[in-house]
Amino acid sequence: MGVIIMESEKLNLPGKLKEKFKGKKVELLETKDGILIKPLEDIIKEARGFLKGSSFNSAKYMKIKKKEKKLEK
Repeated sequence: MGVIIMESEKLNLPGKLKEKFKGKKVELLETKDGILIKPLEDIIKEARGFLKGSSFNSAKYMKIKKKEKKLEK
């Protein structure tokens, strides 16, 4: 079973589906029953807030990066 990612405009879809997927990339998943068309979500939007409530923050990230940079020299 394979996965293909493409622009929805390149598919010949019925009117309602064409509007629903307009301007989006879609994933075509081969299943035992046929092809599943699934919109690709914006991974940046999906990832937003996933560290909420954890002790990790951008200040800690910057400290880690500075340490890594010093080790590279």
